Parts: sequence; C-alpha cells; structure tokens
Amino acid sequence: MDISFFARGLAIGFAIAAPVGAIGLLCIRRTLAYGRLTGFVSGLGAATADAVYGAVAALGLTAVSATLVAHQDIVRLLGGVFLLHLGARTAVAHPAMDVGGGSARGLAAAFVSTLALTLTNPTTILSFVAVFAGLGLGTTVGDRGSAALMVCGVFLGSALWWLLLSGGVGYFRRALTPERLRWVNRVSGAMMIGFGVLALLSLRP
Repeated sequence: MDISFFARGLAIGFAIAAPVGAIGLLCIRRTLAYGRLTGFVSGLGAATADAVYGAVAALGLTAVSATLVAHQDIVRLLGGVFLLHLGARTAVAHPAMDVGGGSARGLAAAFVSTLALTLTNPTTILSFVAVFAGLGLGTTVGDRGSAALMVCGVFLGSALWWLLLSGGVGYFRRALTPERLRWVNRVSGAMMIGFGVLALLSLRP
C-alpha cells in the first residue's frame, strides 16, 4: 500500500470539483438561501459521486466505464431534464432564508439531488479516466489498498473544495434581502436551465 496515492487522489478530487458548473451554482444558491451546512451537504453529494467514478477509474473497471460511455446519451438526457426541472423550480421559488434547509429531510434531499446530478454527467467519468490515464495511474495502482487510498483522497479533496466554497459564500448571506434573494433565484434558475439545454443539445442525432 502506497500512501502517496492518497495525496494524488486528494489533488485530483480537488481539481475536478473546483470548476464551477451546474453543481457549483446549485451549491452556491443553496448556501445563500439556507446556509453553509446545506451548501456543504449538497457538495458532499457531488463528492460522493466523484468518489464513485474515481473508484471506477482507479480499480480499472473498464466494463463499467465502457457501459456508461456507451449509454452516455441516455445518462445525459436524464441529467439535462433534471437540470431543466430544477432550474425552473429555482427560478420561480419564493425567497427562503433557512426555511427547512437545515432539517434532516432538507439535508438528505440536498445530498441526493447533487449526487444524482453528478452521476448523470458522463463528463465526470470521462474526466477521471482521462486524468488517471494521463498520470499513468490506471496501471500503476497495483493493489486494492492503494486504490482505496486514492478513492478516499478523491472524496476528501472534492469535499474540501465544497467546504471552502460553501464557507466563503456563506459570508455574503448577511447582505441578502428577500428581494436580492429573489434575483439570485431567477439568475441561478436561468443558468441551470441553460446548462440543461446545453446537455440536451449535446445529444448525438
């Protein structure tokens, strides 16, 4: 078991989570509306999905990755429709400041929704496969223990990014008023709808 694989996984998880896309936008909006805990838990859903795909890449589960790639249009369709639904709901949502966001049910819903969105993004698995192949990690992870360390690193690296993001965005909540939050909902909802449309337009004819 090589402990250096944990450090590599940590760096990979952080780097793949950092670009702000639909998931990042969703976590930012939830942090502003419901607080840092809800934003962070939303990020943990994405981090869990990252760990799942990291495990696929680290363990060399080519059959799984090949199946995902072969059916990426179906996966992308599901993700695009989910984003359209979520974006529409967000755009018309009434401003809410900590209303139900910190409840166990609210946190579970936040976690599951970002987990599902990240899992239905075939770009995630392709990113991990590309990074692992580029670094030669797909063939150098010689045992399950080292692979497990790398997957743990991926999860913690991704979780660290979401902790930093939700923590940083949380400072801006003090300046929010219901009217400003209403505009946050409209803008973030419109952007999520845009991401959903792009996902649907990327489907192969």
